[in-house]
Amino acid sequence: MALPLLKMGTLALKTLSKPIVARLTLRNLIISIVQVAVTSLVIEAFEVQKNSRAEANKQLHMQEMEKLRQRDIALSKEMEGLKNKILELEQLSRGKGLTGIFNFRFLHTEEGKSATLI
Repeated sequence: MALPLLKMGTLALKTLSKPIVARLTLRNLIISIVQVAVTSLVIEAFEVQKNSRAEANKQLHMQEMEKLRQRDIALSKEMEGLKNKILELEQLSRGKGLTGIFNFRFLHTEEGKSATLI
């Protein structure tokens, strides 16, 4: 008689513990799925942040390059202006030396002869 009671007791214990075990198993399964999802979400958030930082650095670099390009253009324009001023000054100074002040004109002569003043 003890054997059937023991069998009935173990059967009752198994029957009562099955929902608890199923709940725990399901809970562990849900927890592991959620952990994987959260991990991938966190990784994705870090990747997005990293990409946005890289994009911001790229934009900053592009702005710096554009500033340098603008500066280069401005310097080349300034250099052209200075070259033009130098050419103007050279043209003006050709007739403004000591001979230009006294309005002396040298006649071109052959080599070996002295130049005559007019």
